Amino acid sequence: MKRLVVLLASFFIGVYTFAQEDTTSLVDVIDDTLSIAEIEPDDFSEVLTDTVIFTQFNSNLDKLVQLWYVQKSEYWKYCNRPLLGYDSSYIPSFTPEEYKQRIAKMNSIIPLSYNDQVQAFINVYAFRKRDRVEIMLGLAEYYFPMFEEILDKYEIPLELKYLAIIESALNPRATSPVGAGGLWQFMPGTGVMYKLHITSFVDDRRDPYKSTHAAAKYLKSLYGMFNDWLLAIAAYNCGPGNVRKAITRSGGKTNFWEIYPYLPRETRGYVPAFIAAYYVFENHAEHNLYPREIAFPRVTDTIMVTQQLHLQQVSEVLNIPLQFLQDINPQYRVGIIPASEKGHALYLPIDYVTPFLLFQDSILTYKDSLFFDPTVISKSAVTDKHTSHSTTSCKGKVPVYYFVKKGDNLNMIANWYDVSIQDIKTWNKLLSNSIAVGKKLTIYVPANKKDYYAKITTMSLAQKQKLGSAPVTQNVVAKPESTTHKKNTYTYHTVKKGETLWAISQKYDNVSLDDILQMNGLTTKSKITPGMKLKIKTM
Repeated sequence: MKRLVVLLASFFIGVYTFAQEDTTSLVDVIDDTLSIAEIEPDDFSEVLTDTVIFTQFNSNLDKLVQLWYVQKSEYWKYCNRPLLGYDSSYIPSFTPEEYKQRIAKMNSIIPLSYNDQVQAFINVYAFRKRDRVEIMLGLAEYYFPMFEEILDKYEIPLELKYLAIIESALNPRATSPVGAGGLWQFMPGTGVMYKLHITSFVDDRRDPYKSTHAAAKYLKSLYGMFNDWLLAIAAYNCGPGNVRKAITRSGGKTNFWEIYPYLPRETRGYVPAFIAAYYVFENHAEHNLYPREIAFPRVTDTIMVTQQLHLQQVSEVLNIPLQFLQDINPQYRVGIIPASEKGHALYLPIDYVTPFLLFQDSILTYKDSLFFDPTVISKSAVTDKHTSHSTTSCKGKVPVYYFVKKGDNLNMIANWYDVSIQDIKTWNKLLSNSIAVGKKLTIYVPANKKDYYAKITTMSLAQKQKLGSAPVTQNVVAKPESTTHKKNTYTYHTVKKGETLWAISQKYDNVSLDDILQMNGLTTKSKITPGMKLKIKTM
């Protein structure tokens, strides 16, 4: 995928911009171990095409040690380090030819290559981040059997389990600056397409089982589009539209390395990162890397819960550490399992399943008036340490009111008023993203712009779609009637008769259907009409 979003986003954008302006800064990202691969400094811009993937991967690695089951582990100890092996501080090094031979001998349905790009990522895993990689090796003993079972069910290569290393560093709470989440880093729009429910209480992208099923389905679908696993992996990162564009610009070539220069910058590093992770995990012993001992339950069972349940009720009655329960049930954003006819899954260590079933009635009623007080739930929803939202202060602002109309959603309303979705939810004590037609919303805006914002509730949808972001002054300046116009880092596309969301995404470089859905608060079932303004993020 949880936080100081604006600050983190600014940091990542700054790193990305700096990398574009000065590629020699990559020396600071990957240290002098690059010399092991005999890569010259002048080659860095070719080897490390973007620092974004390194920055995000490093961030995910660092967050691993925040997980309860890692903190409570003696993770400097090992599961199966040979007694007569090298000291743990010993770091082997090999020649490029040795790497090439090893990768060539790896049995894989997915074609694997060795080159400078792959070597650069091997250096990250095997030299620079050794301690974190050993933690991931320990977590892999829990996650990989489950991944393999699900991937095998969909008859796709088991090697694809290593994509989760690149995506999240095996942290189900991982998030990206653009809003992707979970072990497999689904964007909300894509997650919904694959039946991952995302509400204020539940985020199935964080559920290891459900998200892995969704990832397997998505990867199989991508392979069906391209009939090539490397292209499917690339499309998983940047979207099938960008891969098709790269194929077209390359003159119709369908080999990943031949379309490599035409792919988005981050994707050029994504496939090499996958190959390197696959190599290092399969050859970890040769690099004197071994799984750390992680305090993660080796065997868990699933209980379907239909009634409202707070994880702290389970924690206090069964004497299980609350953070432990939260970390093995990361899909519950504020620690609450909402009521549902179908039921939601509660994951428990196998030893606690019988006690839960025996005391289930007592658990469900334990302090229920406290845990389900609306003010307590609302406060939890805002202050949950794992969410990625921040709340803007109302200091210096005044309230205006908006009456919800048919077709509105919180993302659209937030864009019209230049506030965040979480701000609106907090000000109006909303527990989900659902809003009823006719509901009165209170929104706080700068005092000097009150008159401008107060008029929005009386505007038609077409008028509101033309607003974009808030004006610099109270005076409304008429916008040119062109199809698109640029404003800061965004373009506004005016929908023409007969256009579809997919067709619109193909008109812009490095923009996918998911990007448009996410930016405009739409889903694949949303209807667009001529004259509607769509916000398109530009590079």
